[in-house]
Amino acid sequence: MTLPGPIRIDTLLTGRAVDYTRPGSRSAIDKRPVSDVMKVDMNGFVGDEQGDLRVHGGPDKAIHHYPFDHYAAWQADIGPQPVLARPGAFGENLSTTGITEASICVGDRLRAGSVVLEVSQLRQPCWKLNDRFNARDMARRVQNTGRTGWYYRVLEGGTLRAGDALEWLERPWPQWPLARVLDVLYRNMLDRAALADMLALPLTPSWRKLVEGRLARGEVESWAKRIDGPALDA
Repeated sequence: MTLPGPIRIDTLLTGRAVDYTRPGSRSAIDKRPVSDVMKVDMNGFVGDEQGDLRVHGGPDKAIHHYPFDHYAAWQADIGPQPVLARPGAFGENLSTTGITEASICVGDRLRAGSVVLEVSQLRQPCWKLNDRFNARDMARRVQNTGRTGWYYRVLEGGTLRAGDALEWLERPWPQWPLARVLDVLYRNMLDRAALADMLALPLTPSWRKLVEGRLARGEVESWAKRIDGPALDA
């Protein structure tokens, strides 16, 4: 099997958690570029923060990668908003051009600098994107378009910096590009054969619970809390 060629890391970004748009909410979605060498441990970039550790960050979602390839499509869809002028609009830690959800697979292992990463899951968009883009349906648009980005686990910590290459080391599940996962989760949502096949993947605990739940109940879980969030006047 031929692995993809290396991809340049154009931008690394980190952020601090601050009070966000709705009562009691906090977020570090406003990531800013960093030029320094970044230390990376099992929880991602040292010094990067997340506003709600129940649903963001942690070992299974240590680093968020969002393709800059998608930005032109978003500008066409929703107009040239200021946040789309440069990487960071989607709270990503890592920005590249040349790879998307169609060309990276669950479980892919890659080296960046001295760090070894493993693709763990797609980003499940939440209501904070609605408020960031001032569009009530932005999270749903991200989900429906499949332009979600993805997360990495950190298998070996180390250092990396913008300009380093992402180099593929291994592709154990070439039959599972993230675009196929998107199709199963958000389009053909009760394809029992595909859901059963997904259980052989190194799924995060929350995704294994999701897949097992669909198989057991024969129905799709509610997305309302994640996509719509708390009432603005709560």
